[in-house]
Amino acid sequence: MDASLDRRIVAEIVGTFGFFFAGFSGLAAAVVHKGSIDGQGQALCFGLGLTAMIFAFGHVSGGHYNPAVTFGLACGGRFPVKEVPFYWAAQLAGGVAAAGLVRGLWTSKVADQLPDAPAPGVSDGKAFLIEAVATFLFLLVISSVATDTLAPWNGVFAPVAIGGFIFTAATWAGPYTSGSFNPARSLAPSLVTGTYTSEWVFLLGPLVGGALGGAVFTFIRRPGTFLAPHPPPKVIERRWADEAIDIPEEETEYEREAALGRRSRHASRR
Repeated sequence: MDASLDRRIVAEIVGTFGFFFAGFSGLAAAVVHKGSIDGQGQALCFGLGLTAMIFAFGHVSGGHYNPAVTFGLACGGRFPVKEVPFYWAAQLAGGVAAAGLVRGLWTSKVADQLPDAPAPGVSDGKAFLIEAVATFLFLLVISSVATDTLAPWNGVFAPVAIGGFIFTAATWAGPYTSGSFNPARSLAPSLVTGTYTSEWVFLLGPLVGGALGGAVFTFIRRPGTFLAPHPPPKVIERRWADEAIDIPEEETEYEREAALGRRSRHASRR
């Protein structure tokens, strides 16, 4: 991300607005035109909305659009901690703008459906775990496709993978928790409508899951841990040598050639 912080903040505001507006509009369609869109269709609106906005501004700001994503990447050492509050403010601003516009466009019945809440029969504790686990998995995917340059699918494939995960997770978690995985998505409609239901679930669940996901991914991928040990040294074999020469992979080309030269001179003196 080479853009200045102010440009990235604007990109996060606009991107979050587009992402949420697409998803909230899906919810509105289900209320205003009953039968026009089901739960899977609503999940698809959020998933494709996120995909589109990452394609639009992912190369500018990283395309977080989610405080849990920003926090998780920071916990994994993949985003500057000092910039987290600025991203959070931008994401909430974009979310409030999207929720406010959808509320203004449609009926009060639509506004009633915007805030997230656990489904009947689902306790706050269960909803918290679902949100946390889903966001944990979400950060594993994001960390791989968006930040790990060694992953063969890193880069261009990121928007599809990230949006696809949201569609998948919202499809199975939506019937239980509304499928938020995003504190800004849950808080923005509550601020607009003044309705607060189990708000802590949708704030803490994604933040805890995101933090764990970002940290665990970095732990797994960092060389030197038991899950990702340092790679063994490369073994370079020469026909004239009686035995192989071990040259550590991290050595420079100059050092490798020097090691080979020393071994060659030693062999010629035998």
